[in-house]
Amino acid sequence: MPSLLANRCIASDKFKTTMRQTTLTIVNPLGLHARAASKVVDVAKNFAAKITLTNGSGVEADAKRIMSLLLLGAPIDSEVILRVEGEDENAAFDALTELINAGFHELDSQ
Repeated sequence: MPSLLANRCIASDKFKTTMRQTTLTIVNPLGLHARAASKVVDVAKNFAAKITLTNGSGVEADAKRIMSLLLLGAPIDSEVILRVEGEDENAAFDALTELINAGFHELDSQ
């Protein structure tokens, strides 16, 4: 029996992931509003990784759920913490960091 448990631990270590995290500033003049949140969801759903945004008050939102994101109440110049963990975390982290830093690609249309 102990050898079975040892094999389980080795198997779980084999699939261990790291977590990427950064603090980003919302630069869009409208903040993280419905259209911007929809863009975040559209990007996040392309990845298997767990993706969350956390506001300065500690409210955490699942980036794959629009209602969760809207409850963050993230206006312009607010900071959010992006955390990404999972098998495709690097690609997800890069895509969402680019989207948020680009003002959700809405800065030119303001």
